[in-house]
Amino acid sequence: MNKNLSVNTGHLGPFVATGEILALASRAGLLLDALVSGTGEGSDFTGWITLPSDIEKELNDIEASAARLRQISDTTVVIGIGGSYLGSRAVLEALGDSFGQYRNKRDHQVLFAGQNLCPDYMHELLTLLDERDYSIIVISKSGTTTEPAVAFRLLRSHLIRKTGRKEAAARIVAVTDKAKGALRKMADSEGYKTFVIPDNVGGRYSVLTAVGLLPIAVGGIDIRELVKGAYDMKRLTADNHNAATNPALLYAAARNLLYTSGRNTEILVNYTPKLHCIAEWWKQLFGESEGKDGRGIFPAAVDNTTDLHSMGQYIQDGERKLFETVLSVESGQREVKVPLTDDNEDNLNFLAGKSLSFINTAAEEGTRQAHAEGGVPNIEISLPALNGYYLGQLLYMLEIACGVSGYMLGVNPFDQPGVEAYKKKMFTLLGKP
Repeated sequence: MNKNLSVNTGHLGPFVATGEILALASRAGLLLDALVSGTGEGSDFTGWITLPSDIEKELNDIEASAARLRQISDTTVVIGIGGSYLGSRAVLEALGDSFGQYRNKRDHQVLFAGQNLCPDYMHELLTLLDERDYSIIVISKSGTTTEPAVAFRLLRSHLIRKTGRKEAAARIVAVTDKAKGALRKMADSEGYKTFVIPDNVGGRYSVLTAVGLLPIAVGGIDIRELVKGAYDMKRLTADNHNAATNPALLYAAARNLLYTSGRNTEILVNYTPKLHCIAEWWKQLFGESEGKDGRGIFPAAVDNTTDLHSMGQYIQDGERKLFETVLSVESGQREVKVPLTDDNEDNLNFLAGKSLSFINTAAEEGTRQAHAEGGVPNIEISLPALNGYYLGQLLYMLEIACGVSGYMLGVNPFDQPGVEAYKKKMFTLLGKP
């Protein structure tokens, strides 16, 4: 039987009492009910809550489409921005080979576009695709969001020139609205294979739809393990009022108590570079859900132990307005041990025979202790292993926690009115009719 991920608030002792956390988490059960029952603010966009079971009927089609893209091409370019690419990229990087692109026998490669407007990035991508046999997954509800729309226009034109219009159509999959929008109209006209973005699921909560699962499956990851982890976490969180056993309630309560005590910046910390893009996904989830009406916790992230040699100084000795949430992986997939040397010129023979996991864990625990003693509270989210099942648990737990946390703050966690501000200014400068 699989263990579940857990949330540990033991390092908060000097800052927030365990009793306070449990009390607030228990009271938050009412907010959890509002979230799950669809009676809270923004309930039109809470369809993600039942996705772990609802998506089951689509998995065969998603897997078949992924297998076809892998068969007809050696590379797939995923076009999207925000929630349309962050979830899939996070899972692919967390579960993939860090150096897969450099292997002599390269597996099917997933690349990303439409997440920026940088001409150098696009030029270099197009130059690479001149040499690749590639397909496209384009993800957009409307088809008119500037960054992915521009990227799709460029890449679609490139693919048509390379393969012809009919063959290009067979190599493009659109994930879009079921009935309306520019991309839906083009997909129907050109005959693209399509998947639907549900009307009641916002982008940052869409990783368990075809938005996230199709690119993940194209990358060779078992999406059923991801969904199974999310399903089991739903059972543990969505209907569980026991604050001591519901990690989503514990996490939401702990971070909000820290916020009300003046800690307005949360740093998500990892000790494996594979989790870098999980932090990017988390930043969008919480930043876009909570940052409104002049309130909200600012989400930041560091990759340790790398950033202990850059941001570590500020975290240890800077302003005491921040707290940390540490993503801790209990067991790695591989092991490497430090060798014994005759000269011992680096004075590291005391580590001979010890594993890098052991050393990394010591760095993690030592850092947590040092930061706590330096006035930085830290929450721990512990994953028993880094695999699809536990990533599914993590993603779903954070989504539930984010919904509850937004309600605790008194904001609608499912809209993003501020996102439109830059677009209006940009369109004016571009002369858009």
